[in-house]
Amino acid sequence: MGWLDAASGYQVRLGENGRVQCRNGKGKQLSSVPASIQDDLRVVRLRQLAEWLSRHEAECLSAVDGWMVRSLPVPTAVLVEVWADPAWAGVLRDLVVSAGDETGFLRDADPERGLGVVTLDGDTVRVRPEAVSIPHPVLLDDLDELREFGAELGVEQKAQQLFRQTFARPGAFPAGKSEVDDYSRGRFEQLNHALGRCRTLGYPVRGGEAVYSAFEGGRTVEARFWIGSDYPEGETWTGGLRWALEDGTAVPLAEVGPVAWSEGMRMASAIHAGRVVEEAVAQ
Repeated sequence: MGWLDAASGYQVRLGENGRVQCRNGKGKQLSSVPASIQDDLRVVRLRQLAEWLSRHEAECLSAVDGWMVRSLPVPTAVLVEVWADPAWAGVLRDLVVSAGDETGFLRDADPERGLGVVTLDGDTVRVRPEAVSIPHPVLLDDLDELREFGAELGVEQKAQQLFRQTFARPGAFPAGKSEVDDYSRGRFEQLNHALGRCRTLGYPVRGGEAVYSAFEGGRTVEARFWIGSDYPEGETWTGGLRWALEDGTAVPLAEVGPVAWSEGMRMASAIHAGRVVEEAVAQ
């Protein structure tokens, strides 16, 4: 973005880092916008634009993350349409996609040439499928190879896919076991602290449980992790992790799909990591 004239001979623009930049009449770029022009109309509008762009990129990222964890097919026409928007292209570029018979890194979406995909063989191919899928990493058979090749290509994914923390579901469970207790007994000095961590991580809390909804196998399955429901200022301990349908019907552990399992364990692990860790007393 070019420089715009502001008050008192200053010029301003929106930098690549999303911050308003300023230079004086001699052309010297300043470290910050002077207080005297903070309320200048140009400065205010640039700041509002920066805030909108930040929200827009976050919305794009949230949408793509939803496509991935919900295993939703994305029409190629949609990818082509949004690719002209730098925010959308920045989130979609370098994601691993399954496009027809090809699986690889998405590098381009052109209305005339179709999708540009770099395969594991290192070839760039052009494909025109009706729709593509953005697989959850737990569903990628070649995940290790894709990670290695992605590192060679210098892939930087804004949406966590290749290097998203995943958890494989065990092949069997003890009889009668209905929840996972790997992340139970995590202590928080205040329930408020646990709630704040859930809010920061983006997990809603209902009825004392952090919740993550995954659409898998034609139904929505909720992972529910107990964090407590007493006084917000009171001490709390985490409990078990379970899965249920939207109406509350329990889903046996053996029937939880791989994505719902991985995302539920990822949620519980991330919340549990914020617990109070007692220091060992030296003997």
